[in-house]
Amino acid sequence: MKKEVSAKRVNIVNVKLVKEKSIKYQPRKITTPKDVVNLVGNLLIDCDREKLILITLNVKNEPTFIEVVSVGNLQSAIIHPREIFKTAILGNAANIIICHNHPSGDLEPSKEDIKITQRLKECGKLMGIELTDHIIIGSEGRFCSLQEKGLFK
Repeated sequence: MKKEVSAKRVNIVNVKLVKEKSIKYQPRKITTPKDVVNLVGNLLIDCDREKLILITLNVKNEPTFIEVVSVGNLQSAIIHPREIFKTAILGNAANIIICHNHPSGDLEPSKEDIKITQRLKECGKLMGIELTDHIIIGSEGRFCSLQEKGLFK
């Protein structure tokens, strides 16, 4: 005798971004790592834990969204491509930049920083959303651009 399987309920959803607040930014375009630090540095400087921030950009390299993607502990923040690209896709981003802080003050990229950068670059290529830089922000406006260091492959 064949057992009848009951129907499964499937949710119908509507996914959208919710704006929490906004900030004014001048100049309108991101052209250098220093521009990125000027935009989001205050969100990362002097934090006691690692934070990862995503900046989405339109085709003119103008920032469209800023999201704190992850808040970690003293020495790490969990980063997964799906969390990075979720906002980028919903926000119709052409490019993205990620930034995080090192509470220790050491701006040298870790092996994990380099590894996730390469993984995000690969994922971005598949989706048509380029990762243009990964910037580590320290205290007193100091920063390290993985793009400028030649760590993008």
